[in-house]
Amino acid sequence: MTKLKIAYSPCPNDTFVFDAWAHGRVPGAPRLDVTFADIDLTNGWAADGEAPYDVLKVSYAVLPWVLDEYALLPCGGALGRGCGPLVLTREPGAGGTSQAEGPAGLAGKTVAVPSERSTAYLLFRLWAADLVPGGVGEVVVLPFHEIMPAVRDGKVDAGLVIHEARFTYKNYGLHALADLGEYWEGTTGLPIPLGAIIAKRSLGEETLRLLADAARASVRTAWDDPSVSRPYVLEHAQEMDPKVADQHIGLYVNEFTADLGETGYAAVRGLLTRAAAEGLVPPLGPDALRFP
Repeated sequence: MTKLKIAYSPCPNDTFVFDAWAHGRVPGAPRLDVTFADIDLTNGWAADGEAPYDVLKVSYAVLPWVLDEYALLPCGGALGRGCGPLVLTREPGAGGTSQAEGPAGLAGKTVAVPSERSTAYLLFRLWAADLVPGGVGEVVVLPFHEIMPAVRDGKVDAGLVIHEARFTYKNYGLHALADLGEYWEGTTGLPIPLGAIIAKRSLGEETLRLLADAARASVRTAWDDPSVSRPYVLEHAQEMDPKVADQHIGLYVNEFTADLGETGYAAVRGLLTRAAAEGLVPPLGPDALRFP
């Protein structure tokens, strides 16, 4: 088999998961031709059909647009508890308002988000629909690394952040107005669906099963000896502190990475069903998540 073209992010959870597979340490696995790309790019590639990738890491939020062409692999992605996006403000309250006002203080305010095709954005919109009377004002899309400085400098009233910002936002003097993971888990009891691994259905059922087996074996190999993946993780971690990289992996690589299971699938369908009810995504068909 020729090399399969795969695109995933340089974030520690992805490089940790794919290290063994990408470096030929998963017996019988197809060889990979790896491209690193931010998840907002891969979301766009999958939704628009603009790039010739066999396998992509995308947000679960983009699935309703891509499942005709791509199948969701039941492993390799990021889904968990205590790892949700945060809504950050410059002051303890929303947009400079009092803490007592809470989420209501964001009504009509400007909020920066890293993508409008992300799980984080869906969670934010569901949270705002419940708790921000009349909704927020303007939503501005900014690159992830620009959001916290924009909030700190008063260019926007609040920012939606993901990943390692959970551990670093206090360095910018910012305050967490809301943990959207706590909101999601508190209202549903389900884990948070963040990043998914998808593969082209045209590869065929046998190859799709082989890919799922390879992804599962790769993450288990990384768990067996995390030190082996460390050089690959830190090489691509964009100058991230090694301790933060370890925290990042600890949050986003867990039992759901090895297998979504019934609870994982319930979380994915729950998120996308609620988002469809709000008109944020197209509705899923009854067998849309079936694998292969």
